[in-house]
Amino acid sequence: MIYWQLFISFLKIGAFSFGGGYAAMPLIQAEVVETYHWMTMQEFTDLITISQMTPGPIAINSATFVGTQVAGVIGAVVATIGSVLPSAILVTLIAYLYNRYKNILVLQYVLNALRPAVVAMIATAGVSILVTAFWGNEVMGIATTNILMVFIFMICLFLLMKTKMDPIVVMILAGVLNLITGLF
Repeated sequence: MIYWQLFISFLKIGAFSFGGGYAAMPLIQAEVVETYHWMTMQEFTDLITISQMTPGPIAINSATFVGTQVAGVIGAVVATIGSVLPSAILVTLIAYLYNRYKNILVLQYVLNALRPAVVAMIATAGVSILVTAFWGNEVMGIATTNILMVFIFMICLFLLMKTKMDPIVVMILAGVLNLITGLF
């Protein structure tokens, strides 16, 4: 039963996460945290961090990680197949249709109409992770804000936007900063 739940959950995520891994995050959160309670929001935030640090697409890394946590190696395989299957089918079908009908104006309108929805999904995921990083599972107000996380976030944002520092270096730096402050 758990394998079926993993497969169907990640099949839905794979089928409806238009726009890539960041767009999939709200869908993954809904299934993993809210529907099945396989993880807490804090664990989900850790999952996203781990999925970012490992090579490969976020959605597939997340499926593999969740599958492993919930049902071991077989769970990882089942969840990963569920995540990849819709994309493989859809990309094959869309590539065929796009090559055949790419000059039709209606197709261009449909593709343009999907862009705002994708941006909204990515923004929702980002805000969700930001809230968890700054306030944990409950937003209680300014008094409960994790000032250290806000400080690290601001440094990382500055380094990424103004200095164009390599994101991997910024992630390592953020981890080192948090480790150093945790020791004191």
